[in-house]
Amino acid sequence: MFVHQFRLILLHATPMLIAQLASMGMMVIDTVLLGHYGTEDLAAVAVGGGIYIAVIFAFAGILQAVSPTVAHLKGAGRDSEIAGALQQAFWLALLLTVPGVLFLQHPDALLALSDIEPGVEAKARAYLALLAWGMPASLLYRTFYSFSNALGLPRPLMLISLGCTLLHGVLAWSLVTGWPGGEGLGALGCGISNVAVGWFALLCAAAYMVFGKSLAAYRLLHDWQWPRIEALRELLRIGLPMGLSSFVEISSFTLIALFVAQLGATVVAGHRIVANLAAICYMLPLALAIATLAQVGQAAGARDWRRAEASIAAGLLLAGGLSLALGLLLWLVAQPLTQASTSDPAVQQVAISLIVYVAIYQVFDALQTVAAYALRGYKITFLPMFVHLVSFWGIGLFGGWWLAFRSAQPMGVAGFWIASLLSLVLAAILLGALLWKAVRERRE
Repeated sequence: MFVHQFRLILLHATPMLIAQLASMGMMVIDTVLLGHYGTEDLAAVAVGGGIYIAVIFAFAGILQAVSPTVAHLKGAGRDSEIAGALQQAFWLALLLTVPGVLFLQHPDALLALSDIEPGVEAKARAYLALLAWGMPASLLYRTFYSFSNALGLPRPLMLISLGCTLLHGVLAWSLVTGWPGGEGLGALGCGISNVAVGWFALLCAAAYMVFGKSLAAYRLLHDWQWPRIEALRELLRIGLPMGLSSFVEISSFTLIALFVAQLGATVVAGHRIVANLAAICYMLPLALAIATLAQVGQAAGARDWRRAEASIAAGLLLAGGLSLALGLLLWLVAQPLTQASTSDPAVQQVAISLIVYVAIYQVFDALQTVAAYALRGYKITFLPMFVHLVSFWGIGLFGGWWLAFRSAQPMGVAGFWIASLLSLVLAAILLGALLWKAVRERRE
């Protein structure tokens, strides 16, 4: 059974990894274009993009409740209830759009946490105001994204992501550089392109729901349901801790970017390049974690606990081994990666000095991610939320701030990356203990 689950997770995770990398490719495109356009624009997208990602991941984390819900229904053979679960999640996505748009249009609370250069702050605000127009599309698509993964249908997501990245490459390059013959828009060009691509992704998802053969049996858009309080309450019960966990994990890096902003645009830009590399590396364990959640959720719905255990073991083994290899690779190619991201020697120097931390923490990040998602497959989300609070805000963010600015020998931006490494070690240990407890309880 272990070999079978190993194969299923790998087959699911491979197209998901391609989809995730394609999505991250949009960030890389922004970084490369702006790195050669201007350091101030790159710093603005580092700050604004970090805030946007934190908001999107927080709300998408809540909406990810549809994944274990649908996986349990599929495992239990209750296919007739799957369309209703998705429709209720769509209603929840529309409700969450309202606070999401307001937050992007009024980001004062986060921007006030650090002294940002006036030029960088102005461009970051304009960038976020543009991204607000894509919030409805982003949340609805992320709902469909989690739903498809729960059913083990990652290939359409891969194709959509590849199409989106290709479209963004053309649009962003044209808008940022001003081709053909116009004035380059810099950070604003990236924002416009991101919004257009978000709506394109939602249109592709809608077309697949209507015409896709693999989803035809579920009749997803037939007999449309109005919002039901009980269904929304259950989604929120599972999803709110997941959303807070995602927000804590992502916002810790966002707030680091804001705190680091006071060290100048050069340090912010170098941090941005390394943060992008870290995010790209994270796509490997995330793809494996998503596949593990689907398998554990379906096994739990069928009450097949041996299959669930085999899925967890396969997911952890794959994530740990592959992430170790990825960390070594990142160490070896650090210099050419930074040179490809920026032509500024000072920014290159900052980035190279930080990459070592990303290379080291790959294994711990992979293990804690797969453990957290496996727990979600069991619909266990509340205690993992506290683990993330303590680890990422307590150790990673507060500890990093102390090391960077308040220790006997302030370490600057390196202090945040050291603390982030320690936070991932702690999260891996605590989430691993929770997962072991959940497995033992279901054995008895």
